[in-house]
Amino acid sequence: MNNVITDAINLKSYNLSESDKIVVMYSKEHGLIRGVAKGVKKPKSKLGARMDSLVANKIMLYKGKNLDTICQAEALNTFNKTRQDLDKLVYSSYVSEIVSIFGVEEDPSSKEVYELFYKALDRISNAKTKKDVMIAVIKFQLKMMLIVGFGLEFDSCLCCREEILNEDMYFSVQMGGVVCQECNEELGVKLKLHHKMRDFLQAMMQFDFNYESDYDKKATSKVCDVCFNLLNDYIQSHTDKKIKTLSVVDETLN
Repeated sequence: MNNVITDAINLKSYNLSESDKIVVMYSKEHGLIRGVAKGVKKPKSKLGARMDSLVANKIMLYKGKNLDTICQAEALNTFNKTRQDLDKLVYSSYVSEIVSIFGVEEDPSSKEVYELFYKALDRISNAKTKKDVMIAVIKFQLKMMLIVGFGLEFDSCLCCREEILNEDMYFSVQMGGVVCQECNEELGVKLKLHHKMRDFLQAMMQFDFNYESDYDKKATSKVCDVCFNLLNDYIQSHTDKKIKTLSVVDETLN
């Protein structure tokens, strides 16, 4: 079949010529895909703003020998409120970069990743506060790592396998989860984790984006910042690519 129709979210684009661009997208059925948007840089282009980053479209691709061509694009969601708020734009770009790093072509988990990506962007776009933005990003971080096979362990100590209840523990970026105080006497993990923060992270991993739990309501901006950075360190440990959006987060938002 020469034509492919799929839902896809634009990740980034590159100039191909004076009027054409190559657009990199994450699609619901095929994972990472690339397509040429011909004439998109011309004022009267039919594709126009639908090829901007962070736009979800239903697209039709014509399969070519080397490069596919984007024939049609119907906007499903432009996440418009994101473009009016710097926090939302930066953290949406961060989420997009994580998908770019861990997404693959013909990804067997493409539907799960696409739906998670879409929900995260939508939730960020409609967030009322910076804290709501951060909670959406934390949920994305946890769930994305789970889908790609790097899920975190918060229930039991990774060394002795004993369940950790209402006591403080340590979080190991290298091991991917929590270590009890007794086992940590030998390991020497530096990052101490309060059991209430562990409970918050566990809830964020389990609950859907649209479910507002007591943990969402009680979380403070400080807790969200600590959890975001902790999870980002963990994500960064699983890729050789530097997460570039973070330099913008550090320089612009802090």
